[in-house]
Amino acid sequence: MIEGVPLRFRIPEPPARPGERADFSYIVVPPAGSARRPEIETDPSEMRDLAYSLIRVLDDDGSATGPWIPELEPDALYHGLRAMVMTRTYDDRMLMAQRQGKTSFYMRCTGEEAIAVGHALELDRDDMFFPTYRNQGWLIARRWPLVEMMCQVFSNEKDRLHGRQMPIMYSAREVGFFSISGNLGTQFIQAVGWAMASAIKGDTRIASGMVGEGTTAEADFHNALTFATTYQAPVILNIVNNQWAISTFQGIAGGNQSTFAARAIGHGIPALRVDGNDYLAVIAATRWAAQRARANLGPTVIEWLTYRAAAHSTSDDPSRYRPADEWKSWPLGDPIERLKNHLIARGDWSEEQHRDLVADVDREVLAAARDAESYGTLLDGRVASAKSIFEDVYKDMPPHLQRQRRQMEDER
Repeated sequence: MIEGVPLRFRIPEPPARPGERADFSYIVVPPAGSARRPEIETDPSEMRDLAYSLIRVLDDDGSATGPWIPELEPDALYHGLRAMVMTRTYDDRMLMAQRQGKTSFYMRCTGEEAIAVGHALELDRDDMFFPTYRNQGWLIARRWPLVEMMCQVFSNEKDRLHGRQMPIMYSAREVGFFSISGNLGTQFIQAVGWAMASAIKGDTRIASGMVGEGTTAEADFHNALTFATTYQAPVILNIVNNQWAISTFQGIAGGNQSTFAARAIGHGIPALRVDGNDYLAVIAATRWAAQRARANLGPTVIEWLTYRAAAHSTSDDPSRYRPADEWKSWPLGDPIERLKNHLIARGDWSEEQHRDLVADVDREVLAAARDAESYGTLLDGRVASAKSIFEDVYKDMPPHLQRQRRQMEDER
């Protein structure tokens, strides 16, 4: 025993701060195709290594390799690429609108597009997704109207949620997109509960929930895993590890001590750690977990390793806590570039076609923005009527609210 040595309080520090060279030496990137692919019936105790390795399909040359290659037609890959390009273009347009004072707040998902897009295109239309913010790619991949999304961002007179949500907290039940919750962590317990209800009813639909790595430190995360494993809920529990929870480095949530996927091991839940900037790996891992859930084999936890290239939100200044060029040094690259290069390597795409795609998407997003702005923005105050606070809450409005509504109308 060592006597007289003072104890030290440890605070995890990011490897680089503003003005320093970006340092991702803590990220171990194994060769593409090196992670094994177990059968879906494999006992979780026999696949713990997948919580620490990294599932990758695309190599540096854009070629697909290894046991996780998903069977995808060229049209499916093109659809994924187009949805990712549109998501990034949409983000850029909405950021510009916020800077112009047309909305109060916005959050981009730059660098993370493959996760939401691939997840949306792989799961069934009737499955239910419990998103966090930065999952707008799901709506775009499922062809939810851009004008609908933009009107919600503007909280204007056509906003189907009547301005009750923050601008980026979408809701679209028609495409399996549950209302975004601002209280982080609720998505997991909601997804598990919905999946349990589906199993109780003998339904065939599964659920999927998504949180950031910082949220794994919340109690709701651990409560959800407990219920998921106890009742073997048909659910996919996704952790998007984009390295930063607002201005807090992922080490504050425990990422320096172990992987976030490894938190599933103690619950007896299979865990996958996946290259979230590899579109093919996203499709393959989602497909594997969904097959497990549909076969009554229970939940799966997936950690998606990615990087938040943009600011946390329009209220955030990342230059105060990380190197300005950190995104350029991210070892897993840009998901759009990687899928584009894969299609070119297959002979199914070209740089000229990609330029045409970007131009076409830009025109479509611009036209949608003009249409959405015609219904009002924060600049002109054309917001939902105050009377809308009484709508969409009760199927049959109770008498006391009817009286209050009449009173408000009389006073106006």
